[in-house]
Order: sequence, then C-alpha cells, then structure tokens
Amino acid sequence: MAQPSNREIVEAFVRAIEAKDLEAQLALLADDYVDEMPQSGERTRGRENYRRIFENYPGGVGTADAEGKLIIGSEDRWVMTPTFNALRIEGSGDTYTYVGTYRYGSGDVWQVIAIVQLRDRKLARSTSWYAAPFDAPEWRAGFVERFPGLGS
Repeated sequence: MAQPSNREIVEAFVRAIEAKDLEAQLALLADDYVDEMPQSGERTRGRENYRRIFENYPGGVGTADAEGKLIIGSEDRWVMTPTFNALRIEGSGDTYTYVGTYRYGSGDVWQVIAIVQLRDRKLARSTSWYAAPFDAPEWRAGFVERFPGLGS
C-alpha cells in the first residue's frame, strides 16, 4: 500500500480538527512536535502538551457529534464548543498552509492560518495565527470593494 503524501497527511490532520478527533490528530504529530502562537508568545512542545491543551480547554472541546454541553449552575444552559471549518489547504514538499474558521459558543467567528512543516510523514512544527473579525473603517470606503466578511 502506498504511503500517504504530505498533502494527504495535512488534509487528514485538518479533517481530524474538524471532527474533534484528538487521537487522529495526535497520531499525525511527531513526538517532538512544536506549535508556536506568535500573537500570545506561546510555544507548545510535544504531543502530550498538545493533548493536555485539548483536554483542559475551558468548557471542553467536545466531539463532532456533541454540538453543545449542558452546564449546571444558577440556571441550565447550553453552550457550543468550538467548531473548526477548513477553508483552504495549499503547499508542497514539506511545508503547507491551512486556513479556516473557528466558531465559538458566544457566536464569535475567528479566522486561523497555520503554516505546518512535516518530517518523516508527521507534522513536526506549526505556527498558528488567530484573527478576530473587525468592521471596515469608513475612510477606506472609496478605495475598496465591500463584500460580506466575518466582520459584517
């Protein structure tokens, strides 16, 4: 059986994020995987720390089948766990980029872009940026064409 291409590995990783399948994500990471988030100045080293972030996410991440989670407090309420949707994957060789959106229970939708590097058919390194939508400033109105973006 032919080994998957690097693109197929990245596609499988992105699909595992969409499915909230932690075990599938972990299986695609190198033992010494590193993820950097420049906006917050954080670096995650290793699969175990990746797992711990997933497992300790405030309110839980849930599964693809569980769109909400019951929280008991002063009143019962349903909250949505983060949902990821891939928009685009591109690259070649050992370096790929994926772009997607995260929809949070609050209704906020953030965009993410990640550059991933593979080594020996595993994701070895990624750098991820997260961006909140914003309203277009009026001063640019005469120079741009508007379309329904996330900030609209």
